[in-house]
Amino acid sequence: MIYRFGEFELDLTTAELRAGGSVRAVEPQVFDLLALLVANRDRLVTHDELIEKVWDGRVISDAAVASRVKSARQAVGDDGAAQRLIRTVHGRGYRFVGEATQVAAAPHPDLAASSGSPTFVDASQPSIAVLPFQLVGAEGPCAGLALALPHELIIEMSRLHWLVVTARGSSFRLNAAETGYLEIGRLLGVRYCLSGTVAFEGRGLVVTVELIDTRDSTLVWADRCSGPVDDVHLMREAILRQTLAALEIRIPFREADRARLLVAENLDAWSAYHLGLQHMYRFNRVDNGAAAVYFERAITLDPGFARAHAGLSFVHFQTAFMRHTDDLAGEIGQARRHAERSLELDPLDPFVNFTMGRTFWLSGELEGSLPWLERSTTLSPHYAQGLYARAWTEALAERPVEGRGHVDLAMRLSPLDPMYYAMLATRAFTHLALGEDGEAARWAEQAARAPGAHVLIAMIAAALHALAGDAARAAVWAQNVRERNGVLRREDFFRSFPMKSAVMRTRVSQSLERLGF
Repeated sequence: MIYRFGEFELDLTTAELRAGGSVRAVEPQVFDLLALLVANRDRLVTHDELIEKVWDGRVISDAAVASRVKSARQAVGDDGAAQRLIRTVHGRGYRFVGEATQVAAAPHPDLAASSGSPTFVDASQPSIAVLPFQLVGAEGPCAGLALALPHELIIEMSRLHWLVVTARGSSFRLNAAETGYLEIGRLLGVRYCLSGTVAFEGRGLVVTVELIDTRDSTLVWADRCSGPVDDVHLMREAILRQTLAALEIRIPFREADRARLLVAENLDAWSAYHLGLQHMYRFNRVDNGAAAVYFERAITLDPGFARAHAGLSFVHFQTAFMRHTDDLAGEIGQARRHAERSLELDPLDPFVNFTMGRTFWLSGELEGSLPWLERSTTLSPHYAQGLYARAWTEALAERPVEGRGHVDLAMRLSPLDPMYYAMLATRAFTHLALGEDGEAARWAEQAARAPGAHVLIAMIAAALHALAGDAARAAVWAQNVRERNGVLRREDFFRSFPMKSAVMRTRVSQSLERLGF
């Protein structure tokens, strides 16, 4: 992923800051700080979050933070007086205030090859209507796609049990240009509307898709797909994948943004749940604790809210996985208990099955994990996090080829995923399992450099660089691990990454031992 602002490009894939096409040298912490601020430009990044993410929660002086912020400003032609791009909010934190756009980085070769006031039916759950797409220009040989594509989207969306989808018989009677989104929201009782266009340009086909919030007619997400008419079926599959993946991320983020406008006392269960999601994926102690508070509030308001129980399971999983407690058994038990409760409430929810499957990781039961993760992706074949978790399990359970296929699909489906760094690390494990040490180290390097990557990802990079014979890079990442968490040892690594293959485990163990872990 690349962020562009002014003459600058911040490339998260290569960990480069470029100005006018030329690479501008910055220290790793300065780059991480810039990446964190730009990626979260829609909100304030607190002082505590900055320390948690960039310094992994170590005790850091205010002078050290100020020094890195000053360096970041200098790197992008800003300063403390102008604060044209990086603004200080005194006593609270920092915010990136420049105009930035994001574009996809060039894909990895392997991936490229494998590639009125509406009244709602249920105010506690998002709802959507898919309209017939508009045919633009002369009809081509695939004009039926304007009706076929939205119809297939309705069918696929029905697999998402957290989303209420209006039936075709109702939504296909409306036209956005004639009716307007506010009126569509009122008539159909939906919060969101998906519409699009189909256009033919000679032997070419162009399809656009837009997701609109009917409460204020705001554009939430849009995408465009083009190609030869002969590739219509490939395009159809791509549009289905991209749209379903976008819904899983964009609607929860939109719900959370709207929930922030409400006073805490008026938060309903669904709003509280989505605010919890915003904290849950940041993988640090402070945000994990905040997520737990929101999920518990959601359950208090609605004890039968399956996804809120699944969210609490995720929180307790994270606490145990990251070793943020000495009571591992207690956290593992809490993770399993909330996952089981969420399954009792909604056994067909993909996220619920995903969280249940991950609880088995904590006790090293990879074979026990797989059926739940497989069920999650069967219920929703385009559920990127379910695919990633399944791939992670397969890579460690001596099924790396299957794992690679699933993690590649997950990365294509969700290139902006908050767990993207974990997907990159999973790809590294698939190479490690096949003895491809050089490739494993290269993917691990990308994972460790990705925004949000926690200290265990850095430990993977250190071990795999050592196995690949790159002692210098291995030493860099080993030092990074020690600076962020000086007590981590091999035992901690293997509790988090229970490798079934004795050969794979032995090789990694010996590598970590040579690095002093």
